[in-house]
Amino acid sequence: MPNIVLFSGSSHQDLSQRVADRLGLELGKVVTKKFSNQETSVEIGESVRGEDVYIVQSGCGEINDNLMELLIMINACKIASSSRVTAVIPCFPYARQDKKDKSRAPISAKLVANMLSVAGADHIITMDLHASQIQGFFDIPVDNLYAEPAVLQWIRENIAEWRNCIIVSPDAGGAKRVTSIADRLNVEFALIHKERKKANEVDRMVLVGDVKDRVAILVDDMADTCGTICHAADKLLSAGATKVYAILTHGIFSGPAISRINNAAFEAVVVTNTIPQEDKMKHCAKIQVIDISMILAEAIRRTHNGESVSYLFSHVPL
Repeated sequence: MPNIVLFSGSSHQDLSQRVADRLGLELGKVVTKKFSNQETSVEIGESVRGEDVYIVQSGCGEINDNLMELLIMINACKIASSSRVTAVIPCFPYARQDKKDKSRAPISAKLVANMLSVAGADHIITMDLHASQIQGFFDIPVDNLYAEPAVLQWIRENIAEWRNCIIVSPDAGGAKRVTSIADRLNVEFALIHKERKKANEVDRMVLVGDVKDRVAILVDDMADTCGTICHAADKLLSAGATKVYAILTHGIFSGPAISRINNAAFEAVVVTNTIPQEDKMKHCAKIQVIDISMILAEAIRRTHNGESVSYLFSHVPL
């Protein structure tokens, strides 16, 4: 692939390497370090003049440092005369702060969008945005890829009794995602309605739908402290579900998440590798990972060649 350069930020080296291997490319030379006063320093180690540049950086770990590093890398490539800079952000940072849900609340997702644009990004590739309207915060093209095809493939291959399963959304916001998966598998779906008193704490839950004597599969776009899905799992088991699986695109797993999962009655908690999971898997045997590097790689290849990306919305690249 001529005229393409792929750089990796420091947030998720493993995913970047997998994408590069899939595309048959070497990762571009870049040195990211911190000065003693904690300022981020980025040195691009090869020419990008006239090149189509892709920078892979996920919103995880030290989120603010990684975001700043991404902005500096975009700007460094831009002022080094690259023809186009695409930010590949598997897990978009600040995606949950996307609306004014109370007085004086910031809309940080819009701020991040503005920062990326001002830094010089020409195109964004991301995966399973928390709210797809975030695409509208940008004036540049955004490709919001879906993990859904990979999730469907995992369900068919790993859950023997998937024809007798029920797909459950742990909150009303995920209803659309869940109905889409249920339709593709030709099974029923259920909803859990939750009421929150304050962020990261769930108050009470109401199950809508019949899960008795079925395998329940909880599907959500992200799990952070895992309070919601662990509550939901208990609710489903008490309503008669035989087994409970959880499938999440972004496994953030902060704070007490790992101990909650270990104590909850999940058969498996399945996440994609938009966020590195190696350390978490050491502490929790229930976590399994779906590799989505080939979806990102194919999106990069198609974008670079000027082909349509919409095939990826319903298929996993071979």
